[in-house]
Amino acid sequence: MKYVIALVGLLVVFGLAFIASNNRKNIKIKPVILMIIIQIVLAFLLLNTTLGYALIKVFADIFNKLLEYADAGVSFVFAGIANKGQAPFFLDVLMPIVFISVLIGIFQYLKILPFIMKWIGFVLSKVNGMGKLESYNAIASAMLGQSEVFITVKKQLGLLPANRLYTLCASAMSTVSMSIVGSYMTMIQPKYVVTALVINLFGGFIISSIINPYTVDPNEDILDIQETERQSFFEMLGEYILDGFKVAIIVGAMLIGFVALMAAINDVFNLIFHITFQQLLGYIFSPVAVIMGVPMSEAVQAGGIMAEKLVTNEFVAMMDLSKMSKSFDPRTLGIISVFLVSFANFSSIGIIAGAVKSLNEKNGNVVAKFGLKLLYDATLVSVLSAVIVSIVL
Repeated sequence: MKYVIALVGLLVVFGLAFIASNNRKNIKIKPVILMIIIQIVLAFLLLNTTLGYALIKVFADIFNKLLEYADAGVSFVFAGIANKGQAPFFLDVLMPIVFISVLIGIFQYLKILPFIMKWIGFVLSKVNGMGKLESYNAIASAMLGQSEVFITVKKQLGLLPANRLYTLCASAMSTVSMSIVGSYMTMIQPKYVVTALVINLFGGFIISSIINPYTVDPNEDILDIQETERQSFFEMLGEYILDGFKVAIIVGAMLIGFVALMAAINDVFNLIFHITFQQLLGYIFSPVAVIMGVPMSEAVQAGGIMAEKLVTNEFVAMMDLSKMSKSFDPRTLGIISVFLVSFANFSSIGIIAGAVKSLNEKNGNVVAKFGLKLLYDATLVSVLSAVIVSIVL
């Protein structure tokens, strides 16, 4: 039965993408089918095999060790601020972002990250039927973040037509930044974080290939990565430390605002309609949860968390999921967890449009115009990833 539901889910996702397509005649079927097969194989390997378990364990162990190192710095600065036995979210989840940001800066400085991103992107371009620039950008988005990635392709932003710019932005919204992966792992199981990271990459290409199909002229497919002005090692360290701290503070501020707002809205709805806003969203999104493989009995709860992620952000949704995890079947928990690992929410529209506009004002305005379509695209990527995972769980 789960395979029938998964097939229905795939057809619904592709149907919704096809409806929004701006060039249906130019959709390339073969790369889409190939990438779906790759998604299923990778999800199976990561979640159902000894090799996958070993790979995820290594990945999780590395991040656990990094979080331990980060805790040394956090404890030194904030020693005594928490009561014994308590684990404040800001200290244990957000502050480690600073240390992870430093490591990314070091690997960037040593040109290890640019090398990895360039060549993985090159290999991906042979699979997805898109250009080298689009493939590089998807990898870079996962490594650097949805706003920082555009700095590396600054030279080309002003030269790109709207369709290629759309794909770059869609990739940035469909992935997540490596700097906050460790934070996700404190709230949901690492195996689902790793699986989502991998299959979202291909999911972003699949949905963009349907919604925004085009053929790149090989003569125009030049990957010219912008290198920032060379700094001294310690200048770079200072910059990435501050960048990581800014990310942590911004995420913290957004959480305070969104969680408080959600509590207020829930109270108002409960007072007037005798149902919370989150429960209402749960009913609206429950059909989507069902086609993702969530049982009917859990669809409303799951739909509420999915909707919460869309209207707030993934951190708020993951916090609620971790509180409610015992009320879900393990398979449902895995499906929802994978859905949550992306930047597909309303605030990302402003972040991406602002990042592009700061580098190229004209194209920044172009991005702002197709902002809602980007969110639609990235949400379909999350649903697709959840459906793929439902097949192998």
